[in-house]
Amino acid sequence: MKAQVNEIEQNLRHFTGTEMFYQIPLLKTRFTDGLKYLAEVAECFWLITDTSVIAKSLMNRSEFITIDFKRLPEEKQDYTGYEAEIIYSDGNDNVLETHRYNATDFPLDELRMFFVNDTLMLPSEY
Repeated sequence: MKAQVNEIEQNLRHFTGTEMFYQIPLLKTRFTDGLKYLAEVAECFWLITDTSVIAKSLMNRSEFITIDFKRLPEEKQDYTGYEAEIIYSDGNDNVLETHRYNATDFPLDELRMFFVNDTLMLPSEY
């Protein structure tokens, strides 16, 4: 799994801008080539859907939203009972919302995404 994680992280660095936009049908959220790649190789369409729903609900508070997925260190997992959290902020370190996950199969320890103009993207695609 570690080799796959390194490969995913390396491949994500190659996405700059996007050739195509993809759409989550019911939400009408667009997402980029980099996130389509990630969703397919990491089997994490749930992450794109969850973060889209929450980011959309925060649009009235900020036009630009930073989304940070972080796996908690093991001692913090034992203490809190959560494996990971996703923090939504306005890009100026003002946290808008935090969502905690008891368990996750997402392979990366951390990931940052941006949500702007109804589009979810990697920072390198902004």
